[in-house]
Amino acid sequence: MEIDYSNIKVIGFDADDTLWVNETYFREAEAQVGELLSHYETPNKIDQELFRMEIKNLPTYGYGVKGFVLSMIELALELSNGSVSNTIINEILCIGKDMINKPIDLLDDVEDVLKSLSKEYKLIVATKGDLLDQERKLEKSGLIDYFHHVEVLSEKEEHNYIKLLKHLEIKPSEFLMIGNSLKSDILPLVNIGAAAIHVPFHTTWQHEKVSKNEANGKGYKTARRLNEILSFFSAKK
Repeated sequence: MEIDYSNIKVIGFDADDTLWVNETYFREAEAQVGELLSHYETPNKIDQELFRMEIKNLPTYGYGVKGFVLSMIELALELSNGSVSNTIINEILCIGKDMINKPIDLLDDVEDVLKSLSKEYKLIVATKGDLLDQERKLEKSGLIDYFHHVEVLSEKEEHNYIKLLKHLEIKPSEFLMIGNSLKSDILPLVNIGAAAIHVPFHTTWQHEKVSKNEANGKGYKTARRLNEILSFFSAKK
């Protein structure tokens, strides 16, 4: 499928699971809390109930580790009918702190791709999550100098991207988004007339999954690895 990238002025990168590993740590934390609360419910049921709790709390806490930790604590209180021990609550808090303090594990070819593209395009980070946490991760990653700025969005829906493009003072046809989530990084951009490249990560949060009908591949390209995107368009001279 041929897509014209000749008008692109700004390239946006998702952060978590596009630039560095993230979802893997959430899966590990879910397994840990499942073990902690195993005398109240089965691991599978705990996993289902934690997801329900996270979605219920999104309007209040938003995305990121802090909201995830609060959801784990709320679930522990609910499953135990308020009798969960202070020791378990403290262990849940420790799980969250450990997630926040994880070293940044860059995905393959990230710095080489940013170095190449930053010579010709303005690069930004467009991500969801906690502002402090995302800024901390970007600083720890060593990639911050490649980006013009960081945009932390409460949601990644069409109206959020339209607002972002107005702030950047560019047309949709002048923006390219690169990310691992079809729901958040790709389809909303295609719908508003911008370009998007999907770079899948090996695991996807349930909330970010889309149906096969939605993921029809029309209007965007998919790269197996981040460095493949360099072959999708010619650098401006």
